[in-house]
Amino acid sequence: MVVLPLSKLPMNFDAKPNPPQATESSEVNWLQIASAATLVTGGALLVMGNRRAGVLAAAAGTTMALLDQQEMLKKWWASLPEYITDIQRVLTQVEETVEEFSEQREKLGRMIGH
Repeated sequence: MVVLPLSKLPMNFDAKPNPPQATESSEVNWLQIASAATLVTGGALLVMGNRRAGVLAAAAGTTMALLDQQEMLKKWWASLPEYITDIQRVLTQVEETVEEFSEQREKLGRMIGH
């Protein structure tokens, strides 16, 4: 069964769509298949109550998925310091706001007489 996007429907609905051409990029990625199957198996084991085997299978599937996505992992690792800096900046702003709020509360308390 072939599914066509709605924006590219053929004018003649009796015409057969062209079958996909085999290219070098259409090779089966066994690492992706193995990691997905292992993750699904780990999830099934967890749902069935077999926690140790489920966690072990999920960890193995995650490891295989990370091995398959090494370039993306390297990019994330390189951008991590920027995210940490941004988070530290936001936390500093929150801390300053809380301190300012506390000072205002104390002033208000002194004005009211508490």
